[in-house]
Amino acid sequence: MDLKNFAKLLACILIPFIAAFVGSVFTFPAIASWYVSLNKPFFSPPNWVFAPAWAILYFLMGISLYLVLQKSSETKKAEKGIFIFASQLSLNVLWSIVFFGLQNPLCAFVEIAFLWFFVGLTVKEFFKISKKAAWLLVPYWIWVSFATILNLSIVLLN
Repeated sequence: MDLKNFAKLLACILIPFIAAFVGSVFTFPAIASWYVSLNKPFFSPPNWVFAPAWAILYFLMGISLYLVLQKSSETKKAEKGIFIFASQLSLNVLWSIVFFGLQNPLCAFVEIAFLWFFVGLTVKEFFKISKKAAWLLVPYWIWVSFATILNLSIVLLN
């Protein structure tokens, strides 16, 4: 891999982690105070699980984005896929703001439904461009599916 491609890969990996950092500004202060006070379902993972799970998912997102960008000169489909990727990543950050920052699980549930839909759209669009890129997003889609159920359960229990 030449230096230019390595820099592009590194930038693609950093993009989701920058989004994660923005979300964490709203998440971390609420975890020790507000979030611990919520009633959570029996299947809620311990808090320590979230950081490594998200780190892996953000890393896979970055590699997925890189694979699509590698094909961007070959197809107009890549532009649409990248736009949808950016949309879902923005919705990812917005969820943290709504759930933890605004401490509004109900609105966050509505928002995460949109996130789930846009992650699915991203998988669909990326599949047209790079099957590897699409498959790298499947664990993220599964995690967001779980997070959607967890979010709804928190709404119902509180």
